[in-house]
Amino acid sequence: MSLPLNGIRVLDVSNVLAGPFCGYQLAMLGAEVIKIEQPGDGDLARRLGADPKAAAACMGASFVAVNAGKQSVTINLKDERGKDIFRHLVAKADVVLENFRPGVMARLGVDFEVLSKINPALVYCAISGFGADSPLAQRPAYDQIIQGLSGVMSVTGDSQSAPLRVGFPVCDTLGGMTAAFAICAALVEAKTNGKGRFIDVSMLDSTLATMGWVVSNYLNAGVAPTPMGNQNFTAAPSGTFRTGDGLLNIAANETKQYRALCEVIGRPDLITDPRFAERQQRKQNREQLNIEIERGLAPQSAVAWEAVMTEKGIPAGLVLNVPDVLAQPHIAQRRLLMEFEKDGRVQHVTRPGFRLSSDEAGPRSAAPSLSEHTALWLDKLGYDEQQVRQFHEDGVV
Repeated sequence: MSLPLNGIRVLDVSNVLAGPFCGYQLAMLGAEVIKIEQPGDGDLARRLGADPKAAAACMGASFVAVNAGKQSVTINLKDERGKDIFRHLVAKADVVLENFRPGVMARLGVDFEVLSKINPALVYCAISGFGADSPLAQRPAYDQIIQGLSGVMSVTGDSQSAPLRVGFPVCDTLGGMTAAFAICAALVEAKTNGKGRFIDVSMLDSTLATMGWVVSNYLNAGVAPTPMGNQNFTAAPSGTFRTGDGLLNIAANETKQYRALCEVIGRPDLITDPRFAERQQRKQNREQLNIEIERGLAPQSAVAWEAVMTEKGIPAGLVLNVPDVLAQPHIAQRRLLMEFEKDGRVQHVTRPGFRLSSDEAGPRSAAPSLSEHTALWLDKLGYDEQQVRQFHEDGVV
């Protein structure tokens, strides 16, 4: 396949989620991603996930989710011979990606200062919880902790349930996505002028940077955000509503959409009601408006209302769970899911959230077994059979 990052080689020295998610984005765009893992143990995510048998076999569902399309090479970076192998790989690579605490790679003697002398065009990306120069730099990077410190939990849920954790590791994911974006930009520069860069990604900073409207409302308008549950703070009626059967999301953010909604549910009186006639009034009287709309929605199910409102140009959608959305025709038509078979098990993974004009982005192989490609790369680097045998006996690889 001809993909944008074909010919780019990435050494992914990361674990669990933020770093591996970044590496997965690069792999789906065509990069050759070599996952550097600790001999014997590998990435902790290999032992995580809802399938105990797969986790026991070091192919946990959590690992599969963000490591398809990569190669696995095991190297003990605490052993001088392991460092030498890694340095040889760096000489042939374009990117090094790691998510250790700041200072770990320097103590191992394989940080950016050392590696950039071997490969001046190297793009080196370090993902951590708080960045290299933060007073919090040495604190571990856990998604749960970042969600709390970033303010995400404070605006998730409602007045009774907040602060509430987002239901997936959103800060890990945002950190990984931010890193992938920065790496791609730095690669353009490196290919242009032959100079690499050190990229310092903070999960906390990455999360705050994506909270644009919420942060801006405080910085520029002095309004501190509050948890509003399933309601949208920018408009009303915009949120989740009870119907005669099931929940329905409605986003009648524009006046014409609001008027159409009132007509559809048989409540044209709400259009001229002085409590709701203007946009700001609707926001101020949100609770009363929601009550009136839910009365209008009571005669029909969420499924029926979704069809009617979509036809009338009113933004509306069902509230689905993960199995339901994955069964939608949209998913099949967009070919979002891919399937691989590996060691008698089937791996299901997702492509990226975009399509390219020619070849489809996505992983080109299943998530690798631990150390699956070590022998291949030792051979490519010129090590002989006796050296390789000694490496294995000494736990270097």
